[in-house]
Amino acid sequence: MDNGNMNQMNQPTPLAQPSMPEVGGANGAPGGAPMNGDGAPNGGNINGGVVSNSNTTIMDPNEGKVASILKTIAVVVLSLTTLTFFGLFIWMTMQYNEASTLSQSEIDEAVAAAVMQQALDDEAEFAEREKEPYRDFAGPADYGQLSFEYPKTWSVYIASDASKGGDYEAYLNPIEVNPISSSTINALRVKIRDKDFESVAQEYQKYLTQKDAQLSVASVTVGGTSANRYTGTIPGTELSGVIVIFKIRDKTAILQTDSMLFLDDFNKLLDTVQFNA
Repeated sequence: MDNGNMNQMNQPTPLAQPSMPEVGGANGAPGGAPMNGDGAPNGGNINGGVVSNSNTTIMDPNEGKVASILKTIAVVVLSLTTLTFFGLFIWMTMQYNEASTLSQSEIDEAVAAAVMQQALDDEAEFAEREKEPYRDFAGPADYGQLSFEYPKTWSVYIASDASKGGDYEAYLNPIEVNPISSSTINALRVKIRDKDFESVAQEYQKYLTQKDAQLSVASVTVGGTSANRYTGTIPGTELSGVIVIFKIRDKTAILQTDSMLFLDDFNKLLDTVQFNA
């Protein structure tokens, strides 16, 4: 190897120098950035020597005011809505409490009425049971031996037994018979008049034909025979009741209740009437 090559080999290898950014590009832009037509790097503007990025958003002061107003409106609406629902809740609660109070009051009244009605029903049922067993009433044998059943709680008063002829009269009433008059009430008046049926019926007929008649008549059957049933104001009195007349042999039987209070007992009694024709 010759000396020339030896010298070349002995030369130190130069160190790599770090690359420096170019101060200006082809258009004078720093860092080699391309310049736009205004002499500024693309993507930015030179304003008073300050480079600004065109992507930066600048806030409009009016937009902040609008946002603040919208927030205020939203808060007000929400507050009003809350107050409305709260007021509605209070109103519904008051209505519910009032309705509950009224309902309880109505329930209490209904219960009281039911208790009272039950007491009346029990009393009426007891009174009906007390009437049993029914007793047998028997009229004079010479007058057809009229008979029927009546409550054992009723008393009987024979005013005229017709033992010497004339009319037969008997009165029946709960516990005791009231004094006999046109104004007193008894549950049942029994008469067997010594007079034919047609004549007695004619006496009642005149009350039916009066202008202000308060008495009506219907044909019914009692003890297997035809009878007249008169309903309304009893002739010669101010009492409102029912009268039934029918023929017994050559006489006329008259059964009368002085009050509609005894109508059920009267009707039940008529169903048990028997006599010798």
